[in-house]
Parts: sequence; C-alpha cells; structure tokens
Amino acid sequence: MTAALNDPYPPSGGWTTDDLDAMPDDGHRRELLDGVLIMSPSPTAAHQSIAWRLAAALDEDCPDQYDVTQAVEVRLSQRRSFIPDVLVSTATAAARRTSRYEPHEVVLAVEIVSDSSESMDRFTKPALYAKAGIPFYWRIETKHGLVVHTNRLDPVEEIYVETGRWTKFVDTGEPWPINLSISRLTPRHL
Repeated sequence: MTAALNDPYPPSGGWTTDDLDAMPDDGHRRELLDGVLIMSPSPTAAHQSIAWRLAAALDEDCPDQYDVTQAVEVRLSQRRSFIPDVLVSTATAAARRTSRYEPHEVVLAVEIVSDSSESMDRFTKPALYAKAGIPFYWRIETKHGLVVHTNRLDPVEEIYVETGRWTKFVDTGEPWPINLSISRLTPRHL
C-alpha cells in the first residue's frame, strides 16, 4: 500500500519503492534503506563538480557495451533503493531510457563521500551493492585531497576487495582499461 504523501510518519512496515514512485518529482534525492526513507541534503558544488568531471572522463573511453550516467536510482529490492553519484550500466539497460536500474544492469557504482554520507558511502552502500552483485564499486574521498578507492566484487564472499587507492592517477583495467589523472577530477577550488 502506498503511503499518503502528506503524512509525516512512515507507513506501517516502512516505505517501499512503490511509495517512492508515488512521490513528486521535485528534485529531492530520496533513497531507501530497509524501508527507512533517507533524504539527503543538496550536494555541494565540489561534490557535483567531481561527479560531473568523473562521468565525462569515464564516458570518453567507455566501450560500446556500457553507458555512463549520474544519479540514477538503483533498486536493490522493494525496501532498498540507492542513487549512486556516478554509475556505469550496460548499454542494453541504458537503451531502455529508464529512470532506474536493477542491480544486474549496473557494472560500476561510484559514491563521493560527503560529511552527511560518510557511514553510508564507506560501509552501508558498498555492503549492499556487493550483496546485490554489482561488480565494481568506487569511493571518492575529499577531506585530505582527492583519493579514489577502487574495488572489485568477490562473488563468493559477496564483499568488495580493494584493488587500488589512487592519489595521482586512477590506473585500472576494470571494468575496462581506465587511466585518469586525479587532477582532472579535482575541482579548481578543492
């Protein structure tokens, strides 16, 4: 059952993706964690600049079987839904021109850590993305200069294994050969 939009309390049993679908498209970023509605504050200019720069850089060499985009919902289940800052999907999924992806359609999820998202981006989201089978996860830290942490899924253990911690260049062969200068991703004012 879809909850009333003007009710300040969550529905019995928590929020679902059906409730998300009934909410207005008003620019607010809404995510679900086990039926709990999470509304994040607007991202900072630095956060948005990093996401934009990364998406543009990845898109330049992206193979035809993939597609790069920003801030599109990934529905992990009826009670879990996240919006990665940058993501790579299959080209087949992107061709549907969808407003959301299923986990099997996502190749890489990227989160840029903000003060308000530290625990979610460092612990919760990677654990749940891994459990959902998303092959690659990158986390970008910005507190002490820009650092990109790259991770690959261990499908047996359903956890991510770090494949690199990059401070000058991201140089990885996964999910395709990627060589990016960190300075290219860093906003002028960071």
